[in-house]
Amino acid sequence: MQRWHGLEEIPGDWGRSVVTIGSFDGVHRGHQLIINRVVELAGELGARSVVVTFDPHPSEVVRPGSHPPLLAPQPRRAELVEQLGVDAVLVLPFTAEFSKESPEYFVRSVLVDALHAKAVVEGPNFRFGHRAAGDVGLLAELGRADDFTVEVVDLQVRGAAGDGEPFSSSLCRRLVAAGDLAGVAEILGRPHRVEGEVVRGAQRGRELGYPTANVDTVAHSAIPADGVYAGWLTADGETMPAAISVGTNPTFDGTHRTVEAYAIDRVGLDLYGQHVAVDFLAWLRGMEKFDSIEALLERMAEDVKRARDLTERP
Repeated sequence: MQRWHGLEEIPGDWGRSVVTIGSFDGVHRGHQLIINRVVELAGELGARSVVVTFDPHPSEVVRPGSHPPLLAPQPRRAELVEQLGVDAVLVLPFTAEFSKESPEYFVRSVLVDALHAKAVVEGPNFRFGHRAAGDVGLLAELGRADDFTVEVVDLQVRGAAGDGEPFSSSLCRRLVAAGDLAGVAEILGRPHRVEGEVVRGAQRGRELGYPTANVDTVAHSAIPADGVYAGWLTADGETMPAAISVGTNPTFDGTHRTVEAYAIDRVGLDLYGQHVAVDFLAWLRGMEKFDSIEALLERMAEDVKRARDLTERP
């Protein structure tokens, strides 16, 4: 898969494209429906499939300080899109100037002149251009004048956990914040993940016999509610069962919220400075303040046992 940052990186001989445009945060199952149709339609039309996205998130530029929690950083999104068989990802720098461009300018400069769109596939609520003035109706109208078709994919309605809401990044963020990892996995089609560099913390876990990777998560990451979780820690290409703690370590009167992962039954791991991934499988319990170190250790042993049982692979 080719990855382009800006229109100037698109090869001049690229040819016709089938395109979809959006933030695609999380590349959840709704996004997957759209992107799979892009790949399928590109095959039918003899064109190439392209996903167009933005960096930074448009809301941060239009309403500074309102950046939503991210379900996946940009490199992870590109990786997930590549797994769906897309030919190219175009990341457009989203600037204040770009946000003021009209829907017509966006279609002409990006879809027509740069990508030579033969078809565009979107969800029913797609908006584009200055003040989100463009919708799928306007896109179809412009397409008729510029030789591309528009196809709208109805997003599948999910189950009871979302009260019948369509798949969406905003719903996924709400469930992450509530610690509903089963609901999140239903939307994403996989466990929720956070990433970051392993940094030195207070090293209490090491002193207690449970050395943890203290993960300095990527900016704006969607972090689950405080508590203890079962999941996996991936470092240097190896995925290890883990017990994960999110919170401020109230037993030690902590004030800084952290994500710490203990790689179960692994001895001598040195992960400092490495970029790692933490996948959340299941909520085990809320964050508690214990009256003694002994009580804490007893509960930690129970947490690790439950996490080990839940993450055992057949």
